[in-house]
Amino acid sequence: MRTVALFNNKGGVGKTTLAYHLAHMLSRLGYPTVAVDLDPQANLTAAFFDDERLEKLWDEGNETILAYVQPILDGTGDIQDPVPLEIADSLWLLAGDLGLSRFEDKLSDSWPRGYNNDQAALRTTSAFHRIMRRGASRVGAAVALVDVGPNLGAINRAALLAADYLVIPLAADLYSLQGLKNLGPTVRTWRQQWLRLQDLVSTDVELPAGDMTPAGYVVLQHAVRLDRPVRAYGRWLERIPAVYREAVLGETLSGRARERENDEHCLATLRNYRSLMPMAQDARKPMFDLRPADGAIGSHAQLAQTCADEFRGLAQRIADECDLEKPR
Repeated sequence: MRTVALFNNKGGVGKTTLAYHLAHMLSRLGYPTVAVDLDPQANLTAAFFDDERLEKLWDEGNETILAYVQPILDGTGDIQDPVPLEIADSLWLLAGDLGLSRFEDKLSDSWPRGYNNDQAALRTTSAFHRIMRRGASRVGAAVALVDVGPNLGAINRAALLAADYLVIPLAADLYSLQGLKNLGPTVRTWRQQWLRLQDLVSTDVELPAGDMTPAGYVVLQHAVRLDRPVRAYGRWLERIPAVYREAVLGETLSGRARERENDEHCLATLRNYRSLMPMAQDARKPMFDLRPADGAIGSHAQLAQTCADEFRGLAQRIADECDLEKPR
């Protein structure tokens, strides 16, 4: 099983929409998928469920990420065994919870105590890792696809440490590029600190490897403002390869950076699907599943098919880059 996190600390780039559609597509390509919502805003969970289901889920409070870490939060024990919620054939969800933000302080406090071989601290830091592994194992998933919030706080540190691979969604603007410049050095620092910690501790707690290997980036054009001049848009696109390689991969570049079209780190460039989004939200299904009964007729039907083709290609590219294996 592989854990793949979608992350950029710049919000509003379409990360959750990407996670939602990739989860559906990966499962259809033969990679049983657990979508994991570790964003305290729980937007991915809201994409899967309507308000009535969400209200019941959060009121009952026993089938969300928060419920699974609650014993640690209360200081009464370890994680509860997770039960992924079935969404479709070969697709499940570890549901998010608005109350997960309460876990931030606990994670922040546990980080330095882990260097003193504090077992309780290590259980806290590794909680997300163990929840995802157990949840995926329970349903036989090939991949846990993780959505996180747009910040560099303690929740995201614990979430990303549990990731085997990182996929970075980007918009073609200054803010996404600055997000890359923040993300790369921070992830490398977390990795180095975690490797030092593992050398210092001796524990029976299952700890994440902390690999966080960059698998590449996805350019999401639907996040670009409609009134932004095309020339400015192109200027940001041209800068992405060099910034990615320098900030995320830690390379030192000399000479002219390669053009974006020839950059092997670019997993895909997805077009603008704004006209399909309202229909998909109303129908509560992926954009590529829209049918005439949902209002997808004429050019919209053709765009839905193009959407399916693009997401199929991206999902398979991610599967290849992240070494996903189909169950035998």
